[in-house]
Amino acid sequence: MIFINNTYSTDPTFNLAFEEYVFESMDQNETYFMLWQNDHAIIVGKHQNTIEEINQDFVKEQGIKVVRRLTGGGAVYHDLGNLNFTFIVNNDSGKPFDFQSFTRPVVKALQSLGVNAEFNGRNDITIDGKKFSGNSQYAKRGRVLHHGTVLFNSKLDTVQNALKVKKDKIESKGVKSVKSRVTNIADYLEPGFTLEDFKKALVSYMFEDGELEERSLTEADITAIKKLQEEKYATWEWNYGRSPEYNLRRERKYPCGLVTVLMTVDRGIIKDIHFYGDFFGNGDITKLEKQLVGSKPEEGVLRRLLKDNDLSDYINGMTDDEFIDLMLY
Repeated sequence: MIFINNTYSTDPTFNLAFEEYVFESMDQNETYFMLWQNDHAIIVGKHQNTIEEINQDFVKEQGIKVVRRLTGGGAVYHDLGNLNFTFIVNNDSGKPFDFQSFTRPVVKALQSLGVNAEFNGRNDITIDGKKFSGNSQYAKRGRVLHHGTVLFNSKLDTVQNALKVKKDKIESKGVKSVKSRVTNIADYLEPGFTLEDFKKALVSYMFEDGELEERSLTEADITAIKKLQEEKYATWEWNYGRSPEYNLRRERKYPCGLVTVLMTVDRGIIKDIHFYGDFFGNGDITKLEKQLVGSKPEEGVLRRLLKDNDLSDYINGMTDDEFIDLMLY
């Protein structure tokens, strides 16, 4: 496994381009482990409607960068009190969205430091029921990119103010606010134990089996990453895109995540439709949306369409009945 310690930038547009570049363009026969940090940024999930996820006035006032990532899941706030880790590996098992195996090194490293960390729920790592790490994945051509956050000593007040979290999502966690359901791991470590100390502990754990080889980016790598940064991750089109007009909006919280559908229906025909949410899915959901345009929002029509499509490609974990419920009720 190749280890890349990304100290080249704390700009989220560069760092997300860096991830995609390693995933798409570096040696496909290698596996990678990477550490990196973003300063003062909101990273939104692939399927989210950016405008609905952020407090725009606060974000503008604080100069927070907003960038969309390749993977699904919910929006997260990053600052230099947060550490990000990435694995890029072959998906030998063929199992989609196996979060627990990728979070194990973080859990084990913390447990070795006396912290009672554990994998919890859909994609979180927690301490005493409080979340300090969220994780997400993207798969393509038999390869998986898994990345996660680690709140070390992040500014939790900024997390609370920068993000809009829907009431039903908070209530589903049994808590009253974002701040009350997250924590920093520094609070559970010995005084004076720094984020750099934690990075060393995590890398040391990863090096234990002797299979980690540290590597640096070349000038050619950095040039290619900057090109992708400028053409994609620094653009308004990628990060915000359109907020479509619609005359029907439906939103439900399912085990697979929060799913919102915005539709324009005219004379009983779907004229335009878009799905948003913090769900996971590797397929291009616009393909499903295009198939729905021109059809009637009726159960029989929808079930026939689903017979020809694997819904889990687009919204992993959603059942056909839940999709019908979202569309019609």
